[in-house]
Amino acid sequence: MRNILHIKNMVCDRCLASVKNILEQQELSYSKVSLGRIELNQEISEEQLRSLEQELNKTGFELVIERSDKIVNGIKALIIEVVYRRGDFKNKKLSEILSEGLHYDYSHLTGMFSKAEDQSIQNFYNKVKTERIKELLEYDELSIAEIADEMGYSSAAYLATFFKKETGLKPSEYKQEFVSRNSLDRI
Repeated sequence: MRNILHIKNMVCDRCLASVKNILEQQELSYSKVSLGRIELNQEISEEQLRSLEQELNKTGFELVIERSDKIVNGIKALIIEVVYRRGDFKNKKLSEILSEGLHYDYSHLTGMFSKAEDQSIQNFYNKVKTERIKELLEYDELSIAEIADEMGYSSAAYLATFFKKETGLKPSEYKQEFVSRNSLDRI
């Protein structure tokens, strides 16, 4: 069925707005656009699909055609959602969130993800968390203790230990140096 499309490299609210804009330019009616997924109101022709794919590619997005690519894309989108909307997941384990959200056994998801991405789900999750912490540090609106709380760490010390392991810097050192962040679609 061609009324649900999966899109690679959608990682933020601006991506959502960009994809919605492309759909409107293409005069394609949709019911929902979420990270990595478009639900169209009707099936589209091959010609419409090719045209949409060209426009998406111009802005760095890709249509996902293979089943395994759709699942890997779904894993990434869910992880980004977990990291950026942490409160919505009520202290559930990542494995539980992914299994429930994608309707696959976690061991199946880990094998598929590792094969496709040459890294584990946990490694990707840690990278996304690191980039979110960097972002929060750069905003300079929250203390390190508040960032730790927002990110689900029991203390600033645990956050600092994690951050140093991932970046080689303490959060306070990062705040002073502002080493460049990585784009989430490049992780």
